[in-house]
Amino acid sequence: MRFRAHDTFFIRKGWLYKGMKNVDHDRTVFMGDNGNPMDILGIGANMVKSMRYWLQAVGLTEEPPHGRKYQELTDFGRAVYENDKYIEEIGTLWFLHYKLAKNNMDATAWYYFFNEFNRTEFTRDDFVKQLNTYILMNGSEVSERSLDDDFNCIMSTYVPRIKSNPGKVHPESNIDCPFGELALVDIANKKAKTYKKSVPKLDSLPPIVVLAVIIDQAQAQENREIKISSIQNDRYNAGKIFNLDIITLTSLLNKIEHMGYIKVNRTAGLDVINIETDLDFLGCVREYYAAINR
Repeated sequence: MRFRAHDTFFIRKGWLYKGMKNVDHDRTVFMGDNGNPMDILGIGANMVKSMRYWLQAVGLTEEPPHGRKYQELTDFGRAVYENDKYIEEIGTLWFLHYKLAKNNMDATAWYYFFNEFNRTEFTRDDFVKQLNTYILMNGSEVSERSLDDDFNCIMSTYVPRIKSNPGKVHPESNIDCPFGELALVDIANKKAKTYKKSVPKLDSLPPIVVLAVIIDQAQAQENREIKISSIQNDRYNAGKIFNLDIITLTSLLNKIEHMGYIKVNRTAGLDVINIETDLDFLGCVREYYAAINR
């Protein structure tokens, strides 16, 4: 488990592109082997540390666990960099969100928020208290300040600042996190400081992204037949990761079936899907970009 590794900085627009570009050019850019990373990246020391963290947390880069440190693009990161380096496509944001929300090891608060935290409307205290209980049950202990900072960073990741501070933020501001476009979290009551998880609009979530998550989880279980209830309710799967209700999930599964990737079987009360494609997660990512290019 890992907390507050972002150093209170959420992902800024342009950070992921800048990070990928420089890592692709120099694997040791964050280590300073070939120059001061603050000068190369044009940001302060704490932001350099945060950018280094975020690139790994969303699955774009990786570093070896032992030996000499360097950072390189993952296969997923390479696919993103070659097809949508400026992170302009909504599907790219959904893929990145999936990578982040399932990263229990390096982004534990994000994992907990989407996979374990079942309240749809909540306050900071609700989240911090339940997260702290989860941490204690797993034999660890973390300061409340760190959990507060993680909560604030999650809200800044998914709630555009134009909503939280409309009088202080210019609509064209690039300080917002691009994940706010996913509309997964909203303000329920500003005065009471309550927030709510939101079901995304059906047309904002590409079916191939949902398929990628389903396949990724099915392969982890070595299974090609999955219960629809598992897709909606299991940790790491599409229902949890994307805040899907059963109506939205059913609509997306019907679209994926129409595309020929799965078969939905509701006979004899089975309510399962059968995967009828050999695509893996990365294959779905590439198929998404290929479809855009077509």
